[in-house]
Amino acid sequence: MKPRKWLIDEIACMDNLHLAFYKAQKGKAVRPEVLAYRRRLQANLLVLQRQIVSGEIETGHARSFTIYDPKKRVICAAPFSQRVLHHALMNLCHASFERYQIEQSFASRPGKGTYAALDTARRYHRRYRWFLKLDVRKYFESIDHEVLKSQLHRLFSDSHLLGIFEAIIDSHVGSAEGKGVPIGNLTSQYFANHYLSALDHRVREVMHVPAYARYMDDMVLWSDDKERLLETGRRFQHEAEATLRLALKPFCLNMSSNGLPFLGYLLYPGHVRLSQRSRKRFIEKSGIYAEKLMSGEWNQKVYASHVMPLEAFTAHADSRELRKSVYCRTGIVS
Repeated sequence: MKPRKWLIDEIACMDNLHLAFYKAQKGKAVRPEVLAYRRRLQANLLVLQRQIVSGEIETGHARSFTIYDPKKRVICAAPFSQRVLHHALMNLCHASFERYQIEQSFASRPGKGTYAALDTARRYHRRYRWFLKLDVRKYFESIDHEVLKSQLHRLFSDSHLLGIFEAIIDSHVGSAEGKGVPIGNLTSQYFANHYLSALDHRVREVMHVPAYARYMDDMVLWSDDKERLLETGRRFQHEAEATLRLALKPFCLNMSSNGLPFLGYLLYPGHVRLSQRSRKRFIEKSGIYAEKLMSGEWNQKVYASHVMPLEAFTAHADSRELRKSVYCRTGIVS
């Protein structure tokens, strides 16, 4: 694929910066830093435009906090002005990242996502007798800066743009020098998804695995040949270590009939269940949301905005009786 040139002028265009602001503030419009930015919107966008044109962008000063749902993670939230920059970059660079993705890569892509990955995995799981699940140890923390920069140089040829990308990458100080991208940044989502894309192509075009799906660093391969799967896993592990400097967790090789843990679900050839963690999360959150509604802290609209995504997640599994039981217990549905 030919690298795209001369993107920086399009990125710095004021129309693109206005669009970037709109995207960055979506769902956060009443936060103090967003309100402050909006009050001097034109002046702030002119400052950002000058930074992009000069290449001397603002980095750092991220706010770190820990979340525990669905698992413990440290999130680094960039200041709002930098989030506008990230959207401005990806408005124009998205197409280049997207063109290199294979069909079976599902994270951080329009028209893909968790449920598309689940549907594809269900189809493969019904078809093949064996699966091999692969997972990278501490993926975002392990992304190697030099490898990532080299990948970006193959994707883009605008040296000015590459300098901005490198400044963003270098601004993150991880647990190991020259490693890691922060969870929480839009640019990190694109970088992390692209980082494994070369291996996606190897799996499909060189190793010729009959069925494959990846959601960020959660990867599953299916086949009727157990030994072939295991050998492919070893090749994948070797290439991940040698070319990407990543360490994989121990393989999970099993028969499809024994169940595949994937994206919060347990997949079987004939049905899908919620994982134990997902069941617990649904029960706990349903109780919390019901209490907020009945106490008057939330109105019906706020309650529905929290419950609907939670219910949609469970609805993709065979969980009707669980939902009925939980809602009856909370008193929301009699």
